[in-house]
Amino acid sequence: MRAVLALLGAATLALAWLGPSPTLRRAFSVHMGLHVAVVAVAAPLLALAIAGGRLDPVRRAPAWLPPIPVSLLEFAVVWTWHAPAPHHAAQHHAGWWALEQASFLFSGTLLWIAAFGGTGPQRSERAAAGVVALLLTSMHMTLLGALLALAPRPLYPSCGAYPGLSALQDQHLGGAIMLLVGGAVYLLGGVALTASVLRRAPATEGA
Repeated sequence: MRAVLALLGAATLALAWLGPSPTLRRAFSVHMGLHVAVVAVAAPLLALAIAGGRLDPVRRAPAWLPPIPVSLLEFAVVWTWHAPAPHHAAQHHAGWWALEQASFLFSGTLLWIAAFGGTGPQRSERAAAGVVALLLTSMHMTLLGALLALAPRPLYPSCGAYPGLSALQDQHLGGAIMLLVGGAVYLLGGVALTASVLRRAPATEGA
């Protein structure tokens, strides 16, 4: 199962990074689609392939990966790269684009590992913090998506637009992708982790 998850995560990255042409990637909606594919599809798949296994860093050093502080790191990465100046740099320079995508993958994977990783007892101890971390991430991604989807003017004038769309329409589409996919995946992750906590609770009480 781990191999399947890892393969699916790697395939998602390959499709995201090798699929759209550099010109098409400059459309804000396409760029946002790549972002969501990395942090909301590839990152959880790769993290779940690692979590609980011998490569899981939480098993060896759980204190270095507290879920809520890691979620704040992910928040800083996402919002920094969506400020106009860093976003412009990532759109127009290959080196900055590579750094942006790498930081999205690193912070996203780290967050999912922090929430789901560790041995059985470690997961039980960290589960509540993991739920909070994933729900906080869902909230800030939903907020960012809503800001982009409802903005009355283009916030990234140097970006291109998807063929057939105006710059504002393309920005609204990108915001909707973040709102509906990015926020929803982290919400589902939080709900799934909550369900696992509730399933373990009767066994713990019985003991």
